[in-house]
Amino acid sequence: MHGPVSNQAGSGAAIRYRRDIDGLRALAILPVLLFHAHVPGFSGGYVGVDIFFVISGFLITGIIAREVDEGRFSLIRFYERRFRRILPALTLMMVAVLGAAAWLYLPGDLEGVPKSALAATVFASNLWFFADTGYFAGGADVKPLLHTWSLAVEEQYYIGFPVLLMLLARFAPRWRTAVVAVVAAGSLALCVAMQRDTTGFAFYLLPARAWELFAGALLALGAVPTMRMRWLREAIAWTGFGAIALAVACYDRNTLFPGIAALLPVAGAAALLHGAPGTSMGRLLALPPLVGVGLLSYSLYLWHWPLIVFTEYATDLPLEGWTRVAVIGAAFVAAFLSWRFVERPFRDSRRVPARSIFAFTGGAMVLLGTLSLALLAAAPWPSRFVPAALAQIAGRGDVSPARGRCHDSFVRGVRPCVLGASTPPDALLWGDSHGVELAYALGEQARAERRSLIERTASSCPPVLDYAAKDTRCAAANRATFGAIRADPRIRHVYLAAFWGNGDFDDPTFVAKLDRTIAALRAEGRQVTIIGPVPPQPFDVPRRLAHLARAGEPAGAAGVDRATIEAHTRHLRALFAAWRARGVGYIDPIAALCGPVHCAIERDGKPLYFDTHHLSVAGARLVIRDGR
Repeated sequence: MHGPVSNQAGSGAAIRYRRDIDGLRALAILPVLLFHAHVPGFSGGYVGVDIFFVISGFLITGIIAREVDEGRFSLIRFYERRFRRILPALTLMMVAVLGAAAWLYLPGDLEGVPKSALAATVFASNLWFFADTGYFAGGADVKPLLHTWSLAVEEQYYIGFPVLLMLLARFAPRWRTAVVAVVAAGSLALCVAMQRDTTGFAFYLLPARAWELFAGALLALGAVPTMRMRWLREAIAWTGFGAIALAVACYDRNTLFPGIAALLPVAGAAALLHGAPGTSMGRLLALPPLVGVGLLSYSLYLWHWPLIVFTEYATDLPLEGWTRVAVIGAAFVAAFLSWRFVERPFRDSRRVPARSIFAFTGGAMVLLGTLSLALLAAAPWPSRFVPAALAQIAGRGDVSPARGRCHDSFVRGVRPCVLGASTPPDALLWGDSHGVELAYALGEQARAERRSLIERTASSCPPVLDYAAKDTRCAAANRATFGAIRADPRIRHVYLAAFWGNGDFDDPTFVAKLDRTIAALRAEGRQVTIIGPVPPQPFDVPRRLAHLARAGEPAGAAGVDRATIEAHTRHLRALFAAWRARGVGYIDPIAALCGPVHCAIERDGKPLYFDTHHLSVAGARLVIRDGR
C-alpha cells in the first residue's frame, strides 16, 4: 500500500515513471497525518488509507500482469521486492516503538504493545486489532502500532492475488478481467452489507477491504478504456480530485465507513490514476513539493502515528498548538531519515542483493519476535514506577465487580442482574455504560436498606425509546427494558443514566424522545430519577494521576473547569430542572464532583474515574451520596 512501488504503466505497456502518482501519494498521506494530528478541516482524512489501497492495486497488478503475460513472473522475486520495500523501514519503526513503550507506558497500557508487535511482525495486526475490540481493550491512544493494520491487509491480499493471476493466465486468460471484477464486486457487496456492523470486521479484515485494491487492479488490467478526448480526461481528473477533497472535508468519525461512503475516495483515486496523465491536474500532482511528500509517504505513514500517540500519552492532552506543529515536523524529519538511510539503500539490489534481503527478513522477524516476547514476559514491569504511580493506575480496576456479569445482558441474551439485598427488586437502573458503576453504588445503598434493584445497561444505548443509533440493538434493548418495567408492577422507581454530556444529546429530536420516555414511565405509575451528566475529563484520569505521581507532583490534581462543563451542559441541565419541577427526581454529578472552580478527579487518594468519562466505583458512590 504505502510502499515505494515503482510508478509504471499497466500490463503490456512500457515501463515509465509517473510523477503524478507520487503526487497522489501525497494526497493520501497528508490527510491521514492531519486527521490524526486533529487539524481542523481534515475530519475525513482517514480516507487516505483507501487511496493508498487503490494506488497499490494499480501499480503492483501492472507489474504482476506484465510479468505473467511475458512468462517471467516469479513468486520468489515478487516477495523479494515486497520484503525489500516494506520490512527494513517497518523494522526500524517497530524497534523504536517497543523501546519507547518500555520506557513510557504504565502497567495496563504496556502489555498490548508487544502483543500487537508480534502480530505486525507476521502481517496479522489487522486480525489482532479486530479481536482486541472489547470494552476494556483500550483506545487508539495506547496503540502505537494500530496503523500497521493497513499493511497487514495489503500483505494478506498479495499472498493470494499473484497466484490468482497465474492460474487465470494458465487456465482462463480471456476471463482474467471478468473474474477479478466479479471478486471485486463480491468484496464490495460484503463491505456494504456489513457497514453497520460494530465488530470491526468491515474495517479491519481483508474480505471487506479487498475491493479497494481490486479497483486499482482493474485499471491496470485495462478494464476501463483509454480516454482520448482531452476535455474528458480533464473532467474525470478534476472530478476525482473533488471526490477525494469532499470525503476528506465532510466525512468524520460518525460516518459509516467503510461501506457505500468508501466509494467516493476510491472512485476519486481511480479517476486520478486513469485520467490525470497529460492534464492540468496531472501537472499539479507532478509538482516537486507533492512528489517529494509522495516519496516520503511510506516512512511518513510509519512514523507519524507512533509520534502522535506517544506525545499525547506523555502529555495527557490531544495535539494542539505548537505541540502539534512540533510533532508534524518531527514526523517529516523521521520520514526523511528513514527514506534516505533505510528505504533507498535496501531498494538497491546492487547494494543489498536478494540473498541478503531474505536473510535480513528472517533476522528482522526473529529480532522483533524476541524483543516482543521479552517485553511481554516483563510486562507489566511495575518496578519501573514509584508505588504512588502504581496505586493511581490501579484505579482503572475500580469498576463494578458485577460489570462483566451484568452489563450488556440483553445483547448477550442473559437475565438482567439484581443488585442489593435478597429481596424482590423495587427499582431499576436503565442506561448505557455510564450506569454500570452507578447501579452498583445504588445496589450497595439498597442492600443497606434491605432492598434491591435491577441493572439493565447496554453500551452506547441511552435510555430513550425510539433512539436511533448506528447499532440497531439499542432500539431493541430499550424496547425490552420498557416492556420489562411495564410487566413488573413491583418496580416503582426507575433511574435513567447515560453519557449525557458527550454533546450528542443536544439535538431537540433526542430531547423530545427523552421527554416522551419519561412521560411513558410516569404514565405507568413509576417514579423517575435522572442521574445527570458526569463531567468528562480531557485525559485518562488514572493515567494522569499516575503521571503526576511519577513526577512527584502533590495530590489534589484538578479536572475540567466547572465553568466549562456548566457551559457545555447548560441546555441539558435546564431541561433536567424543568423535569424536576414536574416531579422527576434528579441526581447531580456536577454538584457532587465539582467545586467552585474545578471538578475533582480524585478523592482520598482514589481516582473518581476509571478512564476519561466513566465514574469509578469510588466516583459513583460519591455521586449517589452527595448528588441529591
